[in-house]
Amino acid sequence: MLPASDINLNRYAELVNRIDPMCLEGEVVELVGLIVESRGPVAAIGDFCEVRTRAGRRIRTQVIGFRRGRVLSMPLEETDGLCLGDRILARGGDSEIAVSPALLGRVLDGFGKPIDKAPAARQVETDDAEFRNLYAAPAGPLERAHIEDRLATGIRVIDGLLPCGKGQRIGIFGGSGVGKSTLLGSMARSSSAGVNVIALIGERNREVRAFLEHDLGPEGMKRSVVVVATSDRPAPLRVRACFVALAIAEYFRDRGEDVLLVMDSVTRLAMAQREIGLAAGEPPSQKGYTPSVFSLLPKICERAGNFERGSITAFFTVLVEGDDFNEPICDAVRAILDGHITLSRELGAAGHYPAINVLDSVSRLQSRLSEPNQASHARRIREALALYRQSEDLINLGAYVAGSNPRLDAVIRSRDEMMQFLRQGPADISPVHETLAQMQKIADLVK
Repeated sequence: MLPASDINLNRYAELVNRIDPMCLEGEVVELVGLIVESRGPVAAIGDFCEVRTRAGRRIRTQVIGFRRGRVLSMPLEETDGLCLGDRILARGGDSEIAVSPALLGRVLDGFGKPIDKAPAARQVETDDAEFRNLYAAPAGPLERAHIEDRLATGIRVIDGLLPCGKGQRIGIFGGSGVGKSTLLGSMARSSSAGVNVIALIGERNREVRAFLEHDLGPEGMKRSVVVVATSDRPAPLRVRACFVALAIAEYFRDRGEDVLLVMDSVTRLAMAQREIGLAAGEPPSQKGYTPSVFSLLPKICERAGNFERGSITAFFTVLVEGDDFNEPICDAVRAILDGHITLSRELGAAGHYPAINVLDSVSRLQSRLSEPNQASHARRIREALALYRQSEDLINLGAYVAGSNPRLDAVIRSRDEMMQFLRQGPADISPVHETLAQMQKIADLVK
């Protein structure tokens, strides 16, 4: 037996302090569709409850509203066996999650519990675990540090033409099947961030394992925490998984780490919140999305940023419905973030990876993060791409006469080198110094 001086009692004292001595309970009076209606318990919006069925099951729910003095909650699990008159208890502790360095390399569900097959010895709730509030408010505007240091992603077109800084928030916009997940996996493997926190919200079950084993790989997994809530999970659990990922990212940030937060996808998160809002009786507004969707988005995006002790650099993917880049979620997210990367279906269909449309993408911190030479080279390459796009139809038809525009002639001659720079295999890593050297070479060709 260990001597008393060697026993860490702080964690046990914290657990005792978190125990609520009062048990608040109520009674289920109605179940309609996705809504459990109950008489009690005393709970606030966003609080968690637990229905104890007569068969012995425990079904966790989340409070989403009130109606005529009754509590409305949505189940986080299947409702099989739920009966009229079942007891429902408030569970205040469910709004927190235990975090520790042991989370690295693990795959968690929306409750923050491991779902991988790691050895039993690798416990998540270790003695040095902390408890973090899932719904902590974002830091204030004066608590943030300036974004001045570059975060290398290993992707040439991003590091060269769309530089990303530590603490920056960038959206990746694209339709289905244009390589968003592959691009995210490449960045997670090759970025200069110390820790990756990846939230897979609303993904297909089949794609989760493929992403972990093929896109992320063993090397990327070693320094990653993956939170998964697939499309078949209830809407509140999908939303909760997002906040679990945010709490984990903030924990590693406070330990002084530069964290890369990847959320795939914000669109499916918005759909889950829309489902909750409609069930609670919210009126639909833009394209069926409820007002709570647009109030949720800044609460999530603003929790990333650069701080004195560490940073959270966030990439949020947006699944563009029908390739309409002006639909409500795209507009709302683009207005909040510090830059956006647009993926083109035409480039993806042509085998161009990553399928980034440079002319339609922007990093709002490019001028601050780029050295003068890099900014000049990037401007020349963008001008060359724009000039070629303007004349592409004439060139393809054979109507352009060589010599009529010397600048366009130079662009046509250097087209192969430019495309080679913009293309990159998923397994390739391009150091920043090599990227800048190639940019200088191409910029000199298109003068």
